[in-house]
Amino acid sequence: MRINKFLASAELGSRRHVEQFVLDGKISINGQVNKDLAYDVKDDDVVKFNGKIVRAVSDKIYIMLNKPRCYITSLKDEKDRHVVTDLLKGVKQKVFPVGRLDYNTQGLLLLTNDGDYANNIIHPSKNICKTYEVKVKVVLTNKELNMIRRGMTVDGVNYLPAKIDYVYSEDEFNYYNITIFEGKNREIRHIFEELKVTIYALKRLSIGALELGDLAEGKYKVLSEKEKDLVFKGKIC
Repeated sequence: MRINKFLASAELGSRRHVEQFVLDGKISINGQVNKDLAYDVKDDDVVKFNGKIVRAVSDKIYIMLNKPRCYITSLKDEKDRHVVTDLLKGVKQKVFPVGRLDYNTQGLLLLTNDGDYANNIIHPSKNICKTYEVKVKVVLTNKELNMIRRGMTVDGVNYLPAKIDYVYSEDEFNYYNITIFEGKNREIRHIFEELKVTIYALKRLSIGALELGDLAEGKYKVLSEKEKDLVFKGKIC
């Protein structure tokens, strides 16, 4: 088994994430530091991460969490802020987040110990759409809507065309659904900052055909095999 796949199956993170552990010299095999990403782990190899033995895990788990605001999408935080795994009471497996939602973004977040599954979701080539609800005070003009739909360049970063639709208004706020498939860092926030439109709340509603539905904020659901594969179906761009 290739070293990145082995480390991902040992619940250390996605394949792309654990590759950095290898390059940083944090992985040893049979007592020797290994920085070779092409290394194939054998059945009798002793693999260690920071001096501790790690083993591949066969008991896979897939979790959908409704992330609240003010939680970090990480396994730990140097500033001692709340992390999303604090919400997974009763989950015995060591899981990691699939992708990210920033500190002030709410909604659907996947966590798993399956590195292959995570990599298949976050890899840009998969073109898996993600839909968000955006809460603003203004009504976007046709010009602004068309800019989003055609794609924008912000501070030298190209954002591909996105789908955006007005949904409803409530009190002084207007709600839009925006669907993207690149998922670049803070993509929606950067787009709205360029339009000089303040976002008052941002919530992820779906990944592919997997929808958050009525899952309460701060709660999680262990997904069935059928449910976890919904991310690869339906809303594919």
